[in-house]
Amino acid sequence: MAVLQFARELMDSGATLIQYRDKASPPQQVLSVARELRRITRNRATLIINDHPDLCLAAEADGVHLGQEDLSVAAARRIFSAAKKDHIWIGLSTHNPEQVRETDHLPIDYLAVGPVFPTSSKANPDPVIGLDGVKQARRATSKPLVAIGGITRTNCAQVRQAGADAVAVISDLLESPAKAVADFLPILGLNIQNTHVYISRSPLERCAAGHRGSW
Repeated sequence: MAVLQFARELMDSGATLIQYRDKASPPQQVLSVARELRRITRNRATLIINDHPDLCLAAEADGVHLGQEDLSVAAARRIFSAAKKDHIWIGLSTHNPEQVRETDHLPIDYLAVGPVFPTSSKANPDPVIGLDGVKQARRATSKPLVAIGGITRTNCAQVRQAGADAVAVISDLLESPAKAVADFLPILGLNIQNTHVYISRSPLERCAAGHRGSW
């Protein structure tokens, strides 16, 4: 399974957080892959599942990442509380500084914002917010902030300087994951001990990753 091999390569390169994203497959298939990811990440990396709090629980993952059109943060937190899993992380995607301000009060562990730059990883991406959008988002929240969309080794340092705690990357990691991680770390001023790497599987069977410093 390609996504498992990709996850192994990133963990071998220093990844300590894996995020799984698949918006095309049926829930049972997503759960099957999520459970395999949990098997290979256990005791090696934190595992985040996109969109589905129920699949997050079933896979024994460490957190869920929600979009603006997914189940609400409050509903997800109720599901985790009912299962006595209040420690599970919840992350939320936002697409402009206004959404950051509107959701900053929610019981979430981190916020994602973007796209910062034009991106081809989504069929209908939201409007580009640019570096100024990242700066505005940083001023709007004290929560950990993950910048997404069109981020590469060429521009990631600018994104961090604009205030992002983390960058999420897709295309720039696909060709050679291990080398890309090794290249990203010094650019971002990070090292393996305090860096987490995100990988995900998109509807187009592509993989994604990113970096964050200690939160």
